[in-house]
Amino acid sequence: MHHMFNRHRGAPALADGDAGDLFAGEWFEIAECDYEYMLDILPPLFMRGDMFALSEYMTGSVTSVFFALSIDGCTRWFHGYCDLSDRGSPDRMKAAIVDRETRPVRAMTREERLEHIWSCTHDDYRGYAGERWPAAMRGKRTVLVYGGDRGTVLKLLDDLTDDEVSAKLPVQLRHLPQPVAA
Repeated sequence: MHHMFNRHRGAPALADGDAGDLFAGEWFEIAECDYEYMLDILPPLFMRGDMFALSEYMTGSVTSVFFALSIDGCTRWFHGYCDLSDRGSPDRMKAAIVDRETRPVRAMTREERLEHIWSCTHDDYRGYAGERWPAAMRGKRTVLVYGGDRGTVLKLLDDLTDDEVSAKLPVQLRHLPQPVAA
């Protein structure tokens, strides 16, 4: 959980103090013990039957909201970053989590695959494009990939090929289908 809290460490937006867009809308599953720990650590800003928000803000009006949701008859626990300047943000996040987690076929979009790669890549092998990159690419996320004859190369996360994405995913996720567009 704490690794996921810090997954944007080093982002230029954090240094600029303008990281609300970086966090707002993100969510991930956590263990019940992590949910209980966070409930006990600080008094909640608000608490409803299946969710509570931390009283400390991550940045601006964005704070952590924790959810205990019944999905397919089982209770599961999630953390998300909600922008509380929008009062409906926690309820929309809850709906998004339930929608994603109740899909009939396990599938991951390309964006979800890239987010998974970013989250599980060690800090030493990911970062942000800096001064050596063209101005339009600076601040974008980068990861090291094996480039065959070229050896290990640094690439923009968004520019990974399908083969590179597949190679960087854990074995159990490599062959999940892409969701079919309606």
